[in-house]
Amino acid sequence: MENLKAKARQRKKCIEDLQRKSHFSIPEIEHLLKIHRKKATSHGKTDKPKMERQKFSDLLHEEFKMTDDVLIDRVFRAFDIDADGYLSEEEWVRGISIFLKGTMEEQIKYAFSVYDQNSDGFISREEMFQFLKNCLVNQQTEEDPDEGVKDLIEIVIKKGDYDHDSKISLKDYEKTVGEDYLLLEMLGPCLPSRKYANKFLHSMECNTKK
Repeated sequence: MENLKAKARQRKKCIEDLQRKSHFSIPEIEHLLKIHRKKATSHGKTDKPKMERQKFSDLLHEEFKMTDDVLIDRVFRAFDIDADGYLSEEEWVRGISIFLKGTMEEQIKYAFSVYDQNSDGFISREEMFQFLKNCLVNQQTEEDPDEGVKDLIEIVIKKGDYDHDSKISLKDYEKTVGEDYLLLEMLGPCLPSRKYANKFLHSMECNTKK
């Protein structure tokens, strides 16, 4: 009995801690933890269940209609703070908090981390190419699609490279988005559309009232 009470106290403390670290209420966090439990897998007797990359990808596809595998992989990596290839309860709640309710500052840092593939603090031309090439894949044109991508890169560089070093630093990115918030997702959608974000939040609200 004492052991159960101790676990309950520990669980309560964990949820309260997540409330301080996120933009969610305690009932919302409890609902998110239920989702995590449904998607999570145990990897040993002593390890806490964690969400695998494929389960996370499926969730983004089902709930937010995100289908770009390159971007989904980068979103997962942005959530996966300890880079162990899985999402813990805390990583899931904190990540989805920024994803759905993040402040402008939080979402700028998050989106930058998505686009900065090698985590060197810059978005290089090569990284831009990897994201932007998907924009022209399905376009029927006689031009070399790579040339079209290069033209897009030049537009991005011209718009966002304030220190003229042919790459975009976090400082450059913050200034660019600060002047035009629509450029937050300049290299592809890494946040949910408002329609699906609201739908998910409304579903959470309905479940927390039950």
